Amino acid sequence: MALVTTKEMFKKAYEGGYAIGAFNTDSLDIIPAVVAGAASVNAPVIIAVSESAARAVGPGYVVSTLQAAAKTTDIPIALHLDHARSPEFCKECADLGFTSVMIDGSFLDFEKNIEISKDVADYVHTRGVVVESELGAITGVEDDIVVDEKYGAFTRPQDVVEFVSRTGIDSLAIAIGTAHGAYKFKPGENPQLRFDILEEIQEKLPGFPLVLHGASSVPKDRLDIFNKYGGQLPEAIGIPGEMLRKAASMAVCKVNVGTDIRVCWLGEFRRQLAEQPSKYEVVKVTDAARKAVAEMVAARITNVLGCNGKA
Repeated sequence: MALVTTKEMFKKAYEGGYAIGAFNTDSLDIIPAVVAGAASVNAPVIIAVSESAARAVGPGYVVSTLQAAAKTTDIPIALHLDHARSPEFCKECADLGFTSVMIDGSFLDFEKNIEISKDVADYVHTRGVVVESELGAITGVEDDIVVDEKYGAFTRPQDVVEFVSRTGIDSLAIAIGTAHGAYKFKPGENPQLRFDILEEIQEKLPGFPLVLHGASSVPKDRLDIFNKYGGQLPEAIGIPGEMLRKAASMAVCKVNVGTDIRVCWLGEFRRQLAEQPSKYEVVKVTDAARKAVAEMVAARITNVLGCNGKA
């Protein structure tokens, strides 16, 4: 089937008390694995590609790959540009065939964030593309996004109605304690999300889809494989699955997962190189990585997001 926007996905997710997985892929080779994982549990899926990854690969290549992938399955697939800071790149990707774009003005002041979010929304809506924006700064490091803790700030519930109404965006990424990258919490810390903020935002924006970024759980089994075969991510701690499930049962309709995909893929890739050093055919080395990612995606959709069987 053709690529779709997230509008219908989010409507069903909100009403059903589950969330759609947005799996961040920075390699075209990972995309079929994510699609296969979602298809195995008959769930809709969002393929998210950051601005830096889209620029590196070429947005046209990304669109063509997703269009080909969509023809292999009946599940709804949306192609989302993630964390774009350039309004012009958002517009370019919308013109090329992305069905969803995120304009990230969270590093700007409130009025400037509104200005660029509205500019992108006005343009891409005429092309049938939906828009996500962010209010509040999600800390951590991922791709080219770096937000120090001292600059991070929770989303202020009193700002959300004005922001959404003035920009015309279709979904809102909020900061309630998640963080980009592998090191979300320190050993011994008790991870906490600000569900009080989420509840207040939900009350102010009834029926409006919210988004959680930086929501990888960094599962220990996959982290152990990554580190055993040469990786160096000791004591990486992510968001507990039960917290993500609670958020998904509320107004959070999209949960972004990036670090888990990278750790899973590269861990298996490292293992294959170490255990089978005589292999030199790329596809034989990456087969295990694709399978591992597909299994992780299926498990996350089923066990955390509650989205299995919702296609």
